[in-house]
Amino acid sequence: GYGRNYLLPQGKALRASEANIKSFEVKKAQLETTNLETKTEAEAIGAKLDGQTFIVIRSASDAGALYGSVTGRDAAEAATDGGFTVNRGQVVLDKPIKDLGLHSVSVTLHPEVVVKITLNVARSIEESELQASGKSIQELAAEAEAEADFEIANLFDEMGAAQDGEDLGRD
Repeated sequence: GYGRNYLLPQGKALRASEANIKSFEVKKAQLETTNLETKTEAEAIGAKLDGQTFIVIRSASDAGALYGSVTGRDAAEAATDGGFTVNRGQVVLDKPIKDLGLHSVSVTLHPEVVVKITLNVARSIEESELQASGKSIQELAAEAEAEADFEIANLFDEMGAAQDGEDLGRD
């Protein structure tokens, strides 16, 4: 009943007649050649796109947590700005990007062609260059804090030594 009442009148199915089988074989051959052409094009684009790094500038806290997140649309825009044609539907995020750093993202150019790109999420261009060289924002913040603590300790040591010198002069 479903086939006779819905599928056949809507053109979603055909009866298995000789003419319909022959037309299906012709359409099948056309679809296979079209699929092969699009796959070849996708592989050519994928060879250039695979392993590329794109910079995404976002505001974030000192700890490296983003105010918001980086979405598939942002990744597609970054790739498009880099000279590639990527739609947001082609970008596959494994998990939401909510912190600064380098993140690997999959791009599906064709059902059989998937490439990986890297998003360098940073607060500025200078910061993205530091991240690209291998340093994380947390490491940089820890280094700056350790340097500040060292300078403060030296300042207190100098003040203590000066005060000890004044005390010795009074004796």
